[in-house]
Amino acid sequence: MIPINAPQIGEEEIAAAVNVLKSGILTHALGSGPMVKRFEEDFARFVEAKNAIAVNSGTAALHMALIAIGVKRGDEVVLPSFTFVATAETVIMAGAKPVFVDIDPETYNISLEAVEKVLTKKTKAVIVVDLYGSPADLKPIREMANKCGLKVIEDAAQAHGATYNGKPVGAYADVACWSFYASKNMTTGEGGMITTNDDAVAETLRLIRSHGEKEKYKSILLGHNYRMPEIEAAIGLVQLKKLPNFLAKRKENAEKLTAKLRGVKNIKLPCEPKGCGNSWYLYTIKIEDADRAKRDTIVENLRREGIGAEVYYPWPIHLMPYYRKFRKGKLTETEKASEQVFSLPVHPGVTAEQIEFIGEAVSRLVRHV
Repeated sequence: MIPINAPQIGEEEIAAAVNVLKSGILTHALGSGPMVKRFEEDFARFVEAKNAIAVNSGTAALHMALIAIGVKRGDEVVLPSFTFVATAETVIMAGAKPVFVDIDPETYNISLEAVEKVLTKKTKAVIVVDLYGSPADLKPIREMANKCGLKVIEDAAQAHGATYNGKPVGAYADVACWSFYASKNMTTGEGGMITTNDDAVAETLRLIRSHGEKEKYKSILLGHNYRMPEIEAAIGLVQLKKLPNFLAKRKENAEKLTAKLRGVKNIKLPCEPKGCGNSWYLYTIKIEDADRAKRDTIVENLRREGIGAEVYYPWPIHLMPYYRKFRKGKLTETEKASEQVFSLPVHPGVTAEQIEFIGEAVSRLVRHV
């Protein structure tokens, strides 16, 4: 089976983890051990941010970001429904109400027009997701947020290395949140990072990360245990150095697959809007005349042939049982995408021969279903 994603782990990561074990420094009470500090500095430099705060998951990053910008009970946070559930669950964890809006059918990212229609006096923030590694159109959202006095959180969990208007994603957000889950463009196993240019927000985030403590046993605000262990940070340092090569290989595989699939009837290929650089976390196509059953049949047939095709995401959050109570009307483009899209492997472990095989199989199966 060619997996949809696969961590690219080598001897350097193993050695880094062993060195931490030998050092005896496995964590730090305030979340800022030597490996964590180095990882934060290097990651901040990579994404051109003033501050980076390492945490134990992308979900923790989102939760902390919402709290740090002042989201509280009674507030509303606008976000897409076409994303992983963590984007919404952290809004509820912060005490706020998620307000789901539709997406741009070309990019699958949040629609500015849809956001503007749901703004109320209770709206505190907008969460923008760089879905599949494709940067959302942040500049007009930033301008709207400035005009309306709103905060912008960028869920960049899938977008390490992606660029927007010549800058790393995150540049237009108040806070950007990243994940280092095993499937991501770079990994620490689990883990996450928060980046911001706001020093006051960064200081609040560091307090939240470790029980609200500025010094041991003296909590000055309500916090959590969201620290990143030293082993994860050591692995992250190695992975970050390898990331440019990972991204180059993903881009190469994506371009080869596009060349193979271009011209196949009824397939909508992933787009890369002008001024954007996709990180190619997932190569996602849409079968434009398909219903859910037809799409699922294609995915199952691909798996039978040894291709790890996956659907991200088969059920929009607003249609999930727990979240239906927050639903307000139909999200047409979101629901259509959830029935028609699926993703194909383009990670650095996929060979040129495998790309040829994937392209041939998709072309054949789409034509015969």
